Amino acid sequence: MSISAPRNDFKKRLLRGEALHGLWLSMASPVASEALSLVGFDWLLFDTEHAAIDLASVQPLLQAAAVGNAHAVVRPAWNDKVLIKRALDMGAQTLLIPFVETAAEAAAAVEASRYPPHGVRGVAGGTRASRFGLAPDHFQVADQEVCILVQLETMAALDRLEEIAAIPGVDGIFIGPSDLSASMGFLGQATAPEVQDVLAKTAGRIYACGKASGILATNGELAKRYLDWGYNFVAGAVELGLMLKASQGLLADMRTTKS
Repeated sequence: MSISAPRNDFKKRLLRGEALHGLWLSMASPVASEALSLVGFDWLLFDTEHAAIDLASVQPLLQAAAVGNAHAVVRPAWNDKVLIKRALDMGAQTLLIPFVETAAEAAAAVEASRYPPHGVRGVAGGTRASRFGLAPDHFQVADQEVCILVQLETMAALDRLEEIAAIPGVDGIFIGPSDLSASMGFLGQATAPEVQDVLAKTAGRIYACGKASGILATNGELAKRYLDWGYNFVAGAVELGLMLKASQGLLADMRTTKS
């Protein structure tokens, strides 16, 4: 039986400018990962920065998500070459690198995701990324199948957006509304008009750079707004928030008594 290294269809669709609808995952639950991979989302993001998902939990989440058609994206806890290497070895092909503020930081993320001579990614032969060493073409295709998305989360980062977007190997720019709003003096107010105005203008700037643009929303209405502005890979919500909202609604319905 011939086994080939996996290809990154998400990257191809992203670079074609397709609108890709995603969901943010914060729970280290393979059951939830598998179930949500079957819903029809284009991509699921596993967050190891702010959520209680450690590196040992990532591979089972990726394996569970592989049941469905949603592409798995991993956000490492930091722009660190060791964390990037480990996530890639576990089989993640698309990484969202948090808190990138300079072109040099973006370049470092790209370098960490590529094997020598084009980067500094450590070489291991028996990882999930290479089908546990059974895919003979892994080293030939790995670099081109990796997708690097850099997350800009401060006004200082937005001031350098064009410089960051110009780095070869940066496939998309993702905006973090929560940290951005905090850097603007609107902590906890990502939907403030001043913040939303910056987000709307930023979508156009990313498009002008010829890069894919992404963002995290908290509900369907906000997600549609961002898509209308030109963001083309949008996470509609965080799964924990959806669960809590649905649970609160159910409890309210149950407590409603007939007069």
